[in-house]
Amino acid sequence: MVNNEFDNDLENDFDLKKIIGKYLVHWKWFLLSLVVCVSISFLYLRYTLPQYQSSTTVLVKDDKKGGMQSELSAFSDMGLTSGFKSNLDNEIQIIKSRTLIESTIKKLDLNVSLISQGKFVDRPVYKQAAIAVDLLGSKSKFYQNSFKLNYKSLSKETFELTEDLNDGKSKVLLNATATFRYGQIIKTAYGEIIINKTGLVSNFEKSDNVLKIIVSSLENATASFKARLKVEALSKTSSVVEISLVDATPAKAVDFLDNLVQVYNYEAAADKNFISENTSKFINNRLEIITDELDGVEQNVEKFKTSNKVTNIKSEAENFISASSEYDKQGLATDIQLNVVSSLLSFIKKSNATDLLPTNIISGEGDASGLIGSYNQLILERNRISQSATINNPTVVKLDQQIASLKDNVIASLMRMQSALNIQKRDINNKEGVLNSELERIPVKERQFRVIERQQKVKEELYLYLLQKREENAISLAATAPNARVVDSAKSSGGPISPKSNIIYLAGLMLGLLIPFGIIYLKDLLDTKIKGRFDLEGASQIPFLGEVPTSDSPSELIKPESRSSSAESFRIIRTNLEFVLSNADESTAKTIFVTSTIPKEGKTFVSANLAATFALSGKKVLLIGMDIRNPKLAGYFTIPEKGFTNYLSSNNLLIDDLIIKQDGYSNLYLLPSGVIPPNPGELLMSNKVNSMFKDLKSKYDYIIVDTAPASLVVDTYLIAKHADCFVYVVRANVLEKSMLGFVKGVNAEQKLPNMCLLLNDVNLNKGYGYGYGYGYGYGYGYGQEVEKKPWYKTLFKK
Repeated sequence: MVNNEFDNDLENDFDLKKIIGKYLVHWKWFLLSLVVCVSISFLYLRYTLPQYQSSTTVLVKDDKKGGMQSELSAFSDMGLTSGFKSNLDNEIQIIKSRTLIESTIKKLDLNVSLISQGKFVDRPVYKQAAIAVDLLGSKSKFYQNSFKLNYKSLSKETFELTEDLNDGKSKVLLNATATFRYGQIIKTAYGEIIINKTGLVSNFEKSDNVLKIIVSSLENATASFKARLKVEALSKTSSVVEISLVDATPAKAVDFLDNLVQVYNYEAAADKNFISENTSKFINNRLEIITDELDGVEQNVEKFKTSNKVTNIKSEAENFISASSEYDKQGLATDIQLNVVSSLLSFIKKSNATDLLPTNIISGEGDASGLIGSYNQLILERNRISQSATINNPTVVKLDQQIASLKDNVIASLMRMQSALNIQKRDINNKEGVLNSELERIPVKERQFRVIERQQKVKEELYLYLLQKREENAISLAATAPNARVVDSAKSSGGPISPKSNIIYLAGLMLGLLIPFGIIYLKDLLDTKIKGRFDLEGASQIPFLGEVPTSDSPSELIKPESRSSSAESFRIIRTNLEFVLSNADESTAKTIFVTSTIPKEGKTFVSANLAATFALSGKKVLLIGMDIRNPKLAGYFTIPEKGFTNYLSSNNLLIDDLIIKQDGYSNLYLLPSGVIPPNPGELLMSNKVNSMFKDLKSKYDYIIVDTAPASLVVDTYLIAKHADCFVYVVRANVLEKSMLGFVKGVNAEQKLPNMCLLLNDVNLNKGYGYGYGYGYGYGYGYGQEVEKKPWYKTLFKK
């Protein structure tokens, strides 16, 4: 009996090798998949437009992180920096806003693209183009529509321009002939364009002679740049921001980033100057009014002195005036503040919800100055957001509410200040009244003159105050600092950021390995057929004789000169059967029955070759065809019509008369199955079967019996008692793994005596079997070599 425990130990030791070998045997498919996938990766890199990243670094003003406040520190005593509060997060959102991107696109005409057409890939041309396209006049229609034109150079002076109507939906654009001259105004449905030479190409006829002109709508161009624009702070503790853009043309991206920063600074400066310009208008209006009032007061002084014929009335009341001078100063300051507050209240009540309030014209005491600065900041923020949002936007509505509330607070604060100043003025007037009682002896004209003189001083002080504020405001306009200072100017990356060749090739290699691996794995996972000996582990309690590799000539019997793997496998199986039959009676023939679970598992092939193998060893062998329902021995031997069934159904025939000798073999004899009977089961139950085996066992050394499949008919079980050993054939890629339960049941119930398994039709090239060479195959060579076919002939072989 074959040592199964030894074989199982070998299987367990080489499990990893077995798994790897199952895939390595398909190395040609792996190689083909790798070549295809790497080639696809190469073609993808060859014909994919590379993308480059350009970036610039700027320092953005941020009041919480220092920013650029120090640049205006020289004017901090004038309050020029108190009204502007910047936040880094807000500024980042402003830089990414559609408004700034649109302004930059308009400035550089980036909605117009020139494309150089190649055989497989169209590539954009920017500053290296041989022509320049200018959009003339009002560009509103160009910004609202998208269209394509095909340009072709005809000569140094002329070119051809046609519409690209590939989509079938383009509007007719050109109203003139397709041939134009450089510098000629070309009328289209959306406006006028002009095409000029750039002078960048020396041989104009051969370079860039075919281009595609693409004019995109402003909305599409803005959306494209916005999707590729990235703005982020470099750290949480600084206000340094990196602005980057991914584009197929590095020079275009660099120009866009540089101009985006310029537009951002311009817009920020415009916002700041807007407040100063409104303040300047207010001061100039007030100066005109105060100048007229001051002229009137001075004329009154002149008339008073002329009519009273006096030059210096104060000398008469020097002592009283010196005593009340302090009250005069306080009263003067109070009147100035009351006048300013009154004017400011009047201006606020007449102003609209979007008007900015003048700053730096009231004293710093109280909270009115701070509230005015906050109010102006909210107005600026609302105006900035409303450029890209409707009035119903939640942010705009919220800002309107804050502005209205803050405006009420400003008015309330100014009214409180006005009330406080009135109280202060009444107090001063009361104290002055005490002094005035002491001046009753001063002529009435002195008192009248003092009134006129006081009015004159108030107007003079107010006039000088407004002049000072006007100069401060003018300095503020001239000294406006940019919101962002460029730290590193825009620069493109050295190489493309996509596609990354290393990653693409790595992906190609991985796919090249994974695709065949996955196919093989899924194929094995879904395949329920028995492939090799490792699939017979469920029936490991049944002795295993060996494996028969796939034969190139399955209809040919083993000859003495045969050195094929199949021939060697049968010789090994013959040796193993000698061990299995070692306990059999040596005085009679050793009877070996061959069966299988279902038809077409090769039991007849195994029976015929086993008989030939034993015969070649010098033993006298009889092969009996007892699959009387579906006999197949005729495929291997030339046999007569009469045979075993004729012997059983007739009383006149002798068994020896039906046995024939096989040509080419000195010791191989054959008993054909005969005609197919109508009652095979009853026929096999005949006593003549017992007497036949008793007679034949005395005449032969080995009797090989080809029987019917065990799972379909009862024939095999009826004659099983005559067998010394049952060779149970299992064919790879034919029998379902689920049928092993039937095989185990037959063995457990001992329906077939001394049962052994034989695995047939194993494809050793695919690593399914390993035989008794344990992975090294059969046909260890001394004699005829097995023909080796070129790999390309076996690549698609199953």
